[in-house]
Amino acid sequence: MAAPALGAQEAAAAAHMLSLPAEAFGNDPNVEMVWAVKAYQHAQVYFNLISSVDPKFLKLTKADDQIYSDFRKRFSDLKIDVLDSEDMKSGPAKEKWRPFCLQFDGVVEDFNYGTLLRLDCSRGYTEENTVFATRIQFFAIEIARNREGYNSVVYDSAKEANLGTEVVSSG
Repeated sequence: MAAPALGAQEAAAAAHMLSLPAEAFGNDPNVEMVWAVKAYQHAQVYFNLISSVDPKFLKLTKADDQIYSDFRKRFSDLKIDVLDSEDMKSGPAKEKWRPFCLQFDGVVEDFNYGTLLRLDCSRGYTEENTVFATRIQFFAIEIARNREGYNSVVYDSAKEANLGTEVVSSG
């Protein structure tokens, strides 16, 4: 799933398109493609970040403490290391997520924008390991994964791979 790189002109056009109201587009496939590229680029940046910096020390938003606290109050039993997509997509799950998400309107920029979320936090973004989520759902789950140490497996694996590369290149 390699995303094409956007040049300066394409990025400016994409930003302009994304700033228009949804009603202006109907079901325009160009908008869907721009969204998909942007979501995939966000996913790549995030995965690279948790591969390079110990996730326990990351701060994703200004409201991390509030997001984490409210998330764990409402979803104390949610298994976050390997998500079940039904915990995000089923009717009862959507009813539980809706009030959680809406409380961050005006607190977290673009809280309801679509983003990609890994189901199994020990693996990367692949078609089988990715689910569509709102940005606030992404933040809630990834902040919890970072604070609770679940994303450390990505960081540790990347660190080990880099050490192996350094040994090979220096030997």
